[in-house]
Amino acid sequence: MEGTAQLIEADGGHAQALVCDHLKPEMIHEVVRRIDEQHGRLDVVVNDIGGEAYVSWGEKFWDTDFDSGMRLVNAGLLTHLHTAHAALPLLTRTPGGLHIEITDGTSEFNAAHYRESIYLDLTKTAVSRLAFGLGHELSDSECTALAITPGWLRSEMMLDLFDTSEQTWLRDSLDTERELPPADFAISETPHLLGRTVVAVASDAQRHRFNTRTLSTRELADIYAIDDIDGSRPDSWSFMAAKEADLGADAREYR
Repeated sequence: MEGTAQLIEADGGHAQALVCDHLKPEMIHEVVRRIDEQHGRLDVVVNDIGGEAYVSWGEKFWDTDFDSGMRLVNAGLLTHLHTAHAALPLLTRTPGGLHIEITDGTSEFNAAHYRESIYLDLTKTAVSRLAFGLGHELSDSECTALAITPGWLRSEMMLDLFDTSEQTWLRDSLDTERELPPADFAISETPHLLGRTVVAVASDAQRHRFNTRTLSTRELADIYAIDDIDGSRPDSWSFMAAKEADLGADAREYR
């Protein structure tokens, strides 16, 4: 959190890193109260909390430990509900507020693909549906809600998982001698692209045209003509669709 705040400050912005357990509504309300006290308004909420750390692969739903599975649902969905419920009274006080849900998968992809975990599948699709529902309820307040999905995210966690770095990931993903990362990682994107799309939407006076929708970072990158920090504009969802259609897709073509 402190590192993120430092990145924002280094880029000319101002940031405060506040510790908050988003499964504890009283802590969220305290953060919102501080924002109201210091600024008197809330313009943008980006709801991005995931539960992937708790997923259990290769088990039938009825064979899973239910309490462990619900940790994923609680972390990946319940936190979003708590946060929206606490923050939206302040957001809707001023017309033009923007609520963004961060999800995983376009509407088309999620409609046709199962995530191999009931808990994960329900969570990811529900986050998009939350943006859809909030978009309807926020319209009367002249506010906007939408969901954004990145592609294959080259986060710090993924770089560590694949034992690579921001400087070597592309070479490593195309190295056939390495078991990991897979070649598909060549179309990964950094969290910066997601951040840039959020800024672009927030800066767009016509952003209500996206109300209720789920859009990919690539769709928004094309609309706003923005690139990732390495100059690329990855299109992982189209790549996966082409690959499934057996079109001989090359990952490098989708950067």
